Amino acid sequence: METLKKLCGGLPLNPLPPNNGRDPSMPHAPVRTPNLTAEEERLALKNALRYFPPDLHSTLAPEFAQELRQYGHIYMYRFCPTVRMRAYPIDQYPCKIRHAAAIMHMIMNNLDPAVAQFPQELVTYGGNGQVFSNWAQFWLVFHYLSTMSEEQTLVMYSGHPLGLFPSLPSSPRCVITNGMVIPNYSSRESYEKMFALGITMYGQMTAGSYCYIGPQGIVHGTMLTVLNAGRRYLGTSDLRGRVFVTSGLGGMSGAQAKAAVIAGCVGVIAEVDEVPLKKRHEQGWLMEVTKDLDHCMKRIREARRSQMALSLGYHGNIVDLWERLWQEYERTGELLVDLGSDQTSLHNPFSGGYYPVQLSFKQANHLMNTDPQLFKTTVHESLCRHVAAINKLSEEGMYFWDYGNAFLLEAKRAGAEVEKSGAGATEFKYPSYVQHIMGDIFSLGFGPFRWVCTSGDPADLATTDGIATAVLEEISASVTELVRQQYNDNICWIREAGKHNMVVGSQARILYSDQKGRVSIALAINKAVSDGRVKAPVVISRDHHDVSGTDSPFRETSNIYDGSAFCADMAVQNVIGDSFRGATWVALHNGGGVGWGEVMNGGFGLVLDGSEDAGKRARTMLNWDVSNGVARRCWSGNSNAHETIQLTMEDQTQLRVTLPYHVQDERILYRALH
Repeated sequence: METLKKLCGGLPLNPLPPNNGRDPSMPHAPVRTPNLTAEEERLALKNALRYFPPDLHSTLAPEFAQELRQYGHIYMYRFCPTVRMRAYPIDQYPCKIRHAAAIMHMIMNNLDPAVAQFPQELVTYGGNGQVFSNWAQFWLVFHYLSTMSEEQTLVMYSGHPLGLFPSLPSSPRCVITNGMVIPNYSSRESYEKMFALGITMYGQMTAGSYCYIGPQGIVHGTMLTVLNAGRRYLGTSDLRGRVFVTSGLGGMSGAQAKAAVIAGCVGVIAEVDEVPLKKRHEQGWLMEVTKDLDHCMKRIREARRSQMALSLGYHGNIVDLWERLWQEYERTGELLVDLGSDQTSLHNPFSGGYYPVQLSFKQANHLMNTDPQLFKTTVHESLCRHVAAINKLSEEGMYFWDYGNAFLLEAKRAGAEVEKSGAGATEFKYPSYVQHIMGDIFSLGFGPFRWVCTSGDPADLATTDGIATAVLEEISASVTELVRQQYNDNICWIREAGKHNMVVGSQARILYSDQKGRVSIALAINKAVSDGRVKAPVVISRDHHDVSGTDSPFRETSNIYDGSAFCADMAVQNVIGDSFRGATWVALHNGGGVGWGEVMNGGFGLVLDGSEDAGKRARTMLNWDVSNGVARRCWSGNSNAHETIQLTMEDQTQLRVTLPYHVQDERILYRALH
């Protein structure tokens, strides 16, 4: 087994490691179908061999060709490291600078088998969210990071390390772009070819930016979504005895079971793949599992009567579950579901992101590879049935929302009845969770702020939990009632997080905070690193799914109605602004959440090492990182954002934002145009 020192020594070429192929004990990504021409196959092989000296080409070319034809991509399994992949304490990485070691810590967490969905294919979550495109890139990145100085920046092109370039100590140590394809060529079909050629990749959000913290990240967001859905749709924060039905227990969707229990409701989650279902059950995130729909209905009724918090995994297709719930209503007149959503990976519907009800899991995996067009037709038929059952239940009082996974977008493309009469381009029969639930929270400046204790010591995480709680309690005494409610939800979350066994992988925590909270928590943690209460540097980050980080007309910016929902200035400006305000690394991605070509998003990592400089960077960068999005949302007409940015300008004298004047009399528009 390799050591971390050997991992940093560059590609192991003399001797070559043995080619052990795929590990049958691990879950693997579905076979991709890029449909390359003979010339494109030659180009893919030629591109892959660029990483190796010519004397190895005759050995490597045949196995790379086999991978390409068998799996649809050249992953270079021979070079999959034998070292146990996990987030090691930062001091164990043989680096010249700690910022580089912190990036290594984060990368290895993204590829930890306890965290990653398909570790050997370098997929962290979402079915195709890549950390790198192949294992040669992994080895080169670790070598570069181990030798990097404070006057160099590692440049990453869609998984490929272009190299170390001279820069300033104040510059980011790593700049990442993923999927930066010319817009007219950013189609799903083009992506499959480009990925097979090894020239671009889909980084999802925090997979390709090295900032994923396991399913905890979405547990918190899902819990807040369910709580606020109860407030909006059911008129209560007390969800005891209320039933939430959804699907997916794989990557990020694996958080739904835990989130439902923390919110206090009955969560029923369908999953077709037994592997992630077992994984969540063994982790303790899923309380019960059943393959029997009769038993499923029985447990729903029992949990409703007893008002117990329950997470129940149904091993089967979500369409069967929705149709059975409708049959129960027809038979008994009893509506067994209050809230509904979906977290199948419909950004990737034809390559393992969605499994049609007509086929078994095994049959679907076979058909998507052998007859992609027939599989696509089958997916569309399944989506129509899926939506039909939801529509019937919604007409009887169930509340459904799109969870930003392109469910309604793909259902519309399939011909399902999801269109809304007289609606705008981003509106459907059902709202997205941003439009009805989380959008106004974003406009207050609240979003998924997170940190990672690079010591790997749970005691450090407990210390930072206490720091964050104290900071939020102090701030919440002097805010509006609407903001205080959000603070209280997050204070409750962080107090309970330890007992709910949230940590999978690195010692990380997430909470939703606004601008003032993020800055205050970061400064307080940096001080704790400085005075030794926290033993090693702490990386602060966030999900790209945030106030400013993502332009996505069917998710993060779906509640922007001035016509700019399809514009991406905010996300691009955010990454540029973070880069020169102090971020340790930055990333800009095409795709994430709703899919390739549908979204632009970006993120950052910032190392708090206890220095005065780190505190200054955190203050400057975090203020921009939130205010950018609030200002954009204000300009689009959101009243919460308008009030929030005005208060921020009062607090920060150097901030000056262009505020909109709103048309008071709509008749003026009519008269001018007629």
